[in-house]
Amino acid sequence: MSDVSELLNRHPHMPFGKHWELTPRVHYQLGQCDAIISAIREMPLRPEYHTRLLNVSLIKGAQATTAIEGNTLTEAEVEKVAEGGSLPPSKEYQAREVRNILDAMNMLLQEVAVDGKAPLISAELIKRFHHHVGKELGEHFDAIPGQLRQDERVVGPYKCPRHQDVPVLVDRLCNWLQQEFAFGSGQQPFADAVIQAIVTHVYIEWIHPFGDGNGRTGRLLEFFILLRAGNPDIASHVLSNFYNLTRAEYYRQLDKANREKDLSSFIAYAVQGYRDGLLESLRTIQASQFEMAWRTLVHDRFAEQRYRKKNVFKRRRDLVLNMPLNKDMSADEFLLLTPQLAREYSALSERTLLRDLAVLREMDLVSEHAGRFRANTSLLRQQMATRRVPPNRDSAV
Repeated sequence: MSDVSELLNRHPHMPFGKHWELTPRVHYQLGQCDAIISAIREMPLRPEYHTRLLNVSLIKGAQATTAIEGNTLTEAEVEKVAEGGSLPPSKEYQAREVRNILDAMNMLLQEVAVDGKAPLISAELIKRFHHHVGKELGEHFDAIPGQLRQDERVVGPYKCPRHQDVPVLVDRLCNWLQQEFAFGSGQQPFADAVIQAIVTHVYIEWIHPFGDGNGRTGRLLEFFILLRAGNPDIASHVLSNFYNLTRAEYYRQLDKANREKDLSSFIAYAVQGYRDGLLESLRTIQASQFEMAWRTLVHDRFAEQRYRKKNVFKRRRDLVLNMPLNKDMSADEFLLLTPQLAREYSALSERTLLRDLAVLREMDLVSEHAGRFRANTSLLRQQMATRRVPPNRDSAV
């Protein structure tokens, strides 16, 4: 028996061949993912809003992928780390874990999205990613960053391949990915890239090439493969966030794939989460677009007004611009919108506020019902295209 055959016999769950079937539902959802990404790409965003969404995405992604491995930092603490702040000494190693992921993601965004680099998956690339995951973690990282393990490992019920097999398994994975998914041809369909990202992630978990940091490395590879296939940077957190939110199911699906030697169920699980995460990102962008359109409408309405006192004109415009778009408010609640409005109206009478709201009603920018006020966004919604949505679209596939 050849050495390769012996290797495969020792690890039957890793045949380095297509061991999955995609259901019609999964095919449909992959098509949805492609369509959602096209929609996101075609939506213009103000630079400052794009920057804000990108920062949120990176923070969520870094928090999620480290939380799966036991990092307990909150999203607010991760945000502080991302902004260059420091945490108490007792949490410094966790901050370092998060900082490593943020640095790696930013590095890949620069190389792939800006510089246009899109290398094939190789052993050197995998080790490079692992080096970024584990750098400067010292005794809190049970591996040498960037080096394949030289010992035996057991993770829960899973006995990892013996360390002598690891270099061969990593090389075999890289060669198989190039043959199976043909990214190097320059004509890889987006759906194939999604499957490749998911499969690569799982195989890194199975091979367990490093003593520590395999999950983070696998999810970083997943992020990289999706990014080079055109995944929007502002949705870079989608899969890691989904795995973290469904952590028990994530581990259950990994174990199931190992036991059944079949990736079909894990792929279906991941594609569903990817689709749902992209939809959430799309809705966030649509909400920002709607807000921009509303602000434009407000400015246009005020541009049509003739005024005698500039400070009154500005106060009324600021009042409506700071109103939440989907909330009824009492007159008293307007004083809590911003510190600036609170200061202005504290020096005026309640009648002034009510008079300002009456003017905004006359301009059709505010509606009133039972003494409560709301931004009259129906002006915009009436102009939006509508369509009849067939019921139970997913159940038809």
